[in-house]
Amino acid sequence: MAQPACSYGEVFMNWRDDAACRGEDPELFFPISSSGLGSAQIDAAKAVCLRCSVRAQCLDWALGSRVEGIWGGTTERERRAMLRRDAEHLPATREAAA
Repeated sequence: MAQPACSYGEVFMNWRDDAACRGEDPELFFPISSSGLGSAQIDAAKAVCLRCSVRAQCLDWALGSRVEGIWGGTTERERRAMLRRDAEHLPATREAAA
């Protein structure tokens, strides 16, 4: 059986090819805590994200995937807060559209 020209992941995640983090140690983006040395690690990971040309795509993917670590310049806690804010505004948006 012939393989498809490209898989689902290649089509929807090809932004990763241009990510600034590709050449970095992956451990940098998965700190073990948010305080002490972990805080410095988070800051270093976010600095990489700040210079990334695909940060928005990375963040969109992370928000939809609920992954651990630093993605799109945000921590898990920051992404959860973003999702909560979006969920709180959703009912008001639906009522305004009706």
